[in-house]
Amino acid sequence: MDTVYIGYTFKVHPLQPGTEILIAELGFAGFESFVENENGVIAYIQKNEWNAGILDGIHILSSEEFTISFEKEEIEQTNWNIEWEKNFNQIEVDGIVSIRAPFHDNPNLKYDIVIEPKMSFGTGHHETTHLMIQHLLDIDMAGKKVLDMGCGTGILAIFAEMRGASPIDAIDIDQWCYENSIENVERNKCTHISVFAGEASLLAGKKYDLIIANINRNILLNDMKVYIDCINDGGTLLLSGFYKEDIPVIDAAVTKFPMTQIAVKERNNWVAVKYKKA
Repeated sequence: MDTVYIGYTFKVHPLQPGTEILIAELGFAGFESFVENENGVIAYIQKNEWNAGILDGIHILSSEEFTISFEKEEIEQTNWNIEWEKNFNQIEVDGIVSIRAPFHDNPNLKYDIVIEPKMSFGTGHHETTHLMIQHLLDIDMAGKKVLDMGCGTGILAIFAEMRGASPIDAIDIDQWCYENSIENVERNKCTHISVFAGEASLLAGKKYDLIIANINRNILLNDMKVYIDCINDGGTLLLSGFYKEDIPVIDAAVTKFPMTQIAVKERNNWVAVKYKKA
């Protein structure tokens, strides 16, 4: 018997970080698949997992910072592979890095990352992932011990290994992201990446030469001390997941420690900031 799904089509303003936050909350509520579009996201949950109060715990829907509307419909079995193929376009970063799904042709650039995003974040299409890859292109990664915090699809950890980093830890609190990262690590034949499900508490006693944290502003601010405590002297911290206007707040949280801002990259008002530890 075909599985019946309930589909919610959400219109979100502002689109980011609203859509990202909404997807995270819906994932915890039991929604299992998401297709992002120019207006927001379509979220799917199996009908037998659905209940009339499924959205009651989705806090962003009552937030004054976002305007979100939605429509609901019942859907017969969906071919998710077709959905991904319709909505996941191959991209390139600076003519050096390609990010594509398995069904895309290889453009034969220097670095070729193949991911199947499923319902995880970090397909490379979001500005912050693009910016982080640009930063990683500027860093000598050979032999560096790296942490990808909030790894999503594992794309930044995978690229770090391609750039010569080893060993690499990739951590995400979301179970879908954890499983998807493992799949993508294997898909790209990476052998130096360890994937963990959890949060900043996993970092106790760890040390890294480079920490990559592409999450959101509030989580970054909450966990900043933990990240910085884990960076070796002379090490690097790359932060993204926030807007240009948020830089002063992030700067204040970072530079109260022995950290110096080195570089900022910007794309469509999203930023990625590089810091160095004294």
